[in-house]
Amino acid sequence: MTSLRTALALLLSGLSGAVPAAAAEKADTVVLLHGLARSSASMGSMARVLGHHGYAVVNLDYPSTRAPVEQLVDQVLVPRLSKLTLAPDARVHFVTHSMGGILVRDYLRRYRQPQLGRVVMLAPPNRGSELVDRLGSLAPFRWINGPAGLQLGTGDNHLPQQLGAVDFELGVIAGTRSLNPLYSSLIIGDDDGKVAVARTRVDGMRDFLRVPHTHTFLMSAPEVKRQTLHFLRVGRFDSQAQG
Repeated sequence: MTSLRTALALLLSGLSGAVPAAAAEKADTVVLLHGLARSSASMGSMARVLGHHGYAVVNLDYPSTRAPVEQLVDQVLVPRLSKLTLAPDARVHFVTHSMGGILVRDYLRRYRQPQLGRVVMLAPPNRGSELVDRLGSLAPFRWINGPAGLQLGTGDNHLPQQLGAVDFELGVIAGTRSLNPLYSSLIIGDDDGKVAVARTRVDGMRDFLRVPHTHTFLMSAPEVKRQTLHFLRVGRFDSQAQG
């Protein structure tokens, strides 16, 4: 009876254009990576939503302000991912916030993940941030953000510009609301208080979405969590739900 119900669900989903959750999520893992000067707790609500929908969730904590991006990848991300146990037909997806997206880009540039699925980046500084350009020389900024934060400027010598185009299924969600007028005055164009909307984009991405939320709380917005889940399932955002 279960097989019959599953087959019927697959048939109906094919007719309607929807993807059944059980089929999309079977045995897949989602790795969550928080942003600069944050912790895994900031991704807690995202982790709960993805877990509720059947994914195995790994909500990674890493010392974002203590080392350069490349060192964080080698010393935290690579060892942790090497311990994942995946079924042969399962995939590992990534959902990142802010600098977490730069870690994933560096990881996938230097290492291969044979069972890679899809990636959703929330407010990633894919082309850097003017805040690093303007404030990076100040001692308090350097102390708060550490060596990795100083890598996130907009110049050709900064890491985001050296990572190149992406060659994996990527969806980017950018915020358009700022809670910090001072920071926004240092950023060109629409921004989320930390990163310009235009600088979240990267060559090779599959889909892009703007949402009226701030950088700090983007990952907690119900709309963002729903759109993240949609992209992981079907490889695009839900355009019918966009304002």
